[in-house]
Amino acid sequence: MSHAGRPAEPDKRTLRRELLAVRNRLPDGDLRETAATLAVRALELPELADARVVAAYVSVGSEPGTLALLDALRARGVQVLLPVLLPDNDLDWGAYAGPDSLAEIRHSGRMALFEPSGERLGPDAVTRADVVLLPGLAVDARGLRLGRGGGSYDRVLARLERAGAHPALVVLLYDAEVVERVPEEPHDRPVHAVVTPSGVQRFG
Repeated sequence: MSHAGRPAEPDKRTLRRELLAVRNRLPDGDLRETAATLAVRALELPELADARVVAAYVSVGSEPGTLALLDALRARGVQVLLPVLLPDNDLDWGAYAGPDSLAEIRHSGRMALFEPSGERLGPDAVTRADVVLLPGLAVDARGLRLGRGGGSYDRVLARLERAGAHPALVVLLYDAEVVERVPEEPHDRPVHAVVTPSGVQRFG
């Protein structure tokens, strides 16, 4: 069973390289404009309107920007949880208390990440979330997400499943990153919605 997904891996690596190359060519002005637009679009989601706890992440580099959305959610009184990368690639969580509460952490072999500097709430804190915002590079017509390949969010999704938790799973992307098909593995689980600057697309 564990070997079932392996033939897809070279395809995933190629697709990741291509998508990252396009992202890395985006001008700074486009990145700022996209972040503001994504926040507006995402806040229209009924799932976020009703959410008390949202697990999110701080975008880095040319990722679709999340900070405007994090601040808007916090202004609504939502508890925003942000990930803390552990040495084994699993994720702990901490509460977002504004931009000043973030620390720039450089993990070996990776770009620097912005992580919450306050109290650690434990890996199971994510099971309290009403909505989980997942980073990704693409989502296909079935709602399957292509991640960066680190496996951290596969663990998060498995933890949610074990706990019987069913938050709304949402990905923020650029328009061109909603594709026809991404390589699939047996453990892949579709997301509920993707938010792009053009709007929201839902998956059944």
